[in-house]
Amino acid sequence: MSLPSVDDILATARVVALPMRERFRGITVREVMVFRGPAGWGEFGAFGEYDDPEAAWWLAAGIEAAWIGPPTPLRDSVAVNATVPAVPAADVPDILARYPGATTAKVKVAEPGDTLDDEIARVEAVRATIPNVRVDANGKWTVPQAITALHALGDLQYAEQPCATVEELAQVRAAVDTPIAADESIRRAEDPMRVVRADAADVAVVKVAPLGGMRRVLSLAADIPLDLVVSSALDSAVGMSAGIACAAALPDGSLACGLGTGTMFVRDIAAPFVPDDGRVTPRTVVPDEDAPAADPTRTRWWVDRLRRTHALLAAGHPASEWSQV
Repeated sequence: MSLPSVDDILATARVVALPMRERFRGITVREVMVFRGPAGWGEFGAFGEYDDPEAAWWLAAGIEAAWIGPPTPLRDSVAVNATVPAVPAADVPDILARYPGATTAKVKVAEPGDTLDDEIARVEAVRATIPNVRVDANGKWTVPQAITALHALGDLQYAEQPCATVEELAQVRAAVDTPIAADESIRRAEDPMRVVRADAADVAVVKVAPLGGMRRVLSLAADIPLDLVVSSALDSAVGMSAGIACAAALPDGSLACGLGTGTMFVRDIAAPFVPDDGRVTPRTVVPDEDAPAADPTRTRWWVDRLRRTHALLAAGHPASEWSQV
């Protein structure tokens, strides 16, 4: 299938600005562009700091969703984890109440202003309610900081991207009992298999949009000999539908996925995927007509970005192979 034109995409494109309940990843308003194709709606939502070559993977994923649609599911629901931002421990119960039935929680750590005592208190507050706890440092710890923190935080299902580089992950993994998960070292890497060769991780966290689409994630999953967790890239309900469809098509669905983050928005682009007994169900999403629109300046920024990243796909960027996977 050939790449749709920019005009085909822009014919239905909308840019929305979704306010968040708490700051997450430094963001208080999440902007994404959505567009409709013959198979449904797709999302282009690469974070603002990502350059065009990296953002092109996200566009490819949106095109796949809108022009090809989801893969064949193997299960009718997907277990999801609760996501706890870097909030005070006293606020944790209110966060967890958004994830009824969840038995796994991912807790953000290593945020600016956090101390190790803050992180211990946050994790303990989660552990009082949720049996399986993960932490995510987004690569912000040094190796010594990671080793110290993971010894102090106690029993964890895994620590996600404690340090920035593959070599650092391998050092931490060799020094602690906590299983290590690779996120950025897979989704932002030219060679996602390097973590495997370096013996640097026990778990691979994969995200549909940054990796170029549902089918590319499934292809990658077939090659990576690690436990797999499909997670959200702070997607709107449109992007989340692709993540959930991908997770439902994986052969192994034993680990809870990070696909419950729709509860983090004050207002989503459509009815969010709200966990029921700790699980979400795949479904088709159509954006609400009254979803909060981005202002004209930001809309122009996204349109310009779409044109640049589309040109990269048309010129043979690796993500342009989306239709061949």
